[in-house]
Formats: sequence, structure tokens, C-alpha cells
Amino acid sequence: MLIKDRPTQPEPELWHQSSSNNQLLLKRPITIKAIVTPLWKDEARQQLQSQSDQLDEQLTQLDTQVQQMVGELSQHTIQIVGADNSSVAEAQTQIQGIQAQANERKGELLEQKNQVLQQLEQVETLELGEEGDQGQIDSYFYAKQGDHLVRKMQVEVLLRDGVIEEIRGEL
Repeated sequence: MLIKDRPTQPEPELWHQSSSNNQLLLKRPITIKAIVTPLWKDEARQQLQSQSDQLDEQLTQLDTQVQQMVGELSQHTIQIVGADNSSVAEAQTQIQGIQAQANERKGELLEQKNQVLQQLEQVETLELGEEGDQGQIDSYFYAKQGDHLVRKMQVEVLLRDGVIEEIRGEL
């Protein structure tokens, strides 16, 4: 094979400058902030009230389901002809287990509702024009040698009534 036919390596300077060889694709969280406006407050109130209503509905459904299950078990136990004490004790154990699970789930739902109500109170205390955290989303970005990684990780998007007003940080 002749020297001309051999594949050649790129020049070292070109290789370092190549955009595809010397960078990483990384994921970062982007903080979403919103400027408090009357429209934002109304939407936040409506959303939180809807969440509270849904939790109330789940609590009501849970109570109804528990009452049905306990009623069915009690009825089933009564219908057993010549039920011995072990059948009655087993049914009582099942009823207690159902009630314990229901109480645990009820506690979780009540905790969630408490958090929603606290958020609702916080919305009421926010002043117009203030910036409040709205959440986070993930974004991908390229990083290369020489980039300041901490600055590239600290990106925020500021919204006013759902419209991007400002992007803060290094993209």
C-alpha cells in the first residue's frame, strides 16, 4: 500500500476545535419562576382549589369503599350457617386490616390536602410583581472543555402570565 492511500489523522488543532469530538451532552434542571400578577393568582387559586376538591372526593370515595367492604364482610360472616368462632375472628381481623389500610391512606390524603391548603395560603400572601417558584423542567445542553459548568447549570426562565419574559444564565 502506498503512503498516499493510507487514511490520515486530522491535524491536532482541528481535532480539538471540532464541535462533535470534544463536547458532552448533559442534562440540567431549569427553574421556572413566575411574576405574580392578578391572572397568575387567579389561576393558582383555581388550580389549588381543584386539587383540594379532588382530594375531598377521594376521601369520600375511600370512606364509601371501606363501609361497603366492612358491610359485605359482616354480612358474609352472619350468613355463614353454624359459623364457628374462628370464622368470626378471621372476619374481624380482616375488617381491622381494611380499616387500618384505609386510615393509612386517609392520613396520606389529608396530608396532601394540608399541603395544598398551605400553598393556597402562600398564594394569598404573595405581592403583585413578586417572583415565585413555579417548578422545574429538564433541559439538555452541550458542555466543552473550558466551559464554566456551575454557570451553565444555573439557568432560570421567568414567566409573566405564561409568556417567557426572561431567560437567565448561560445557555
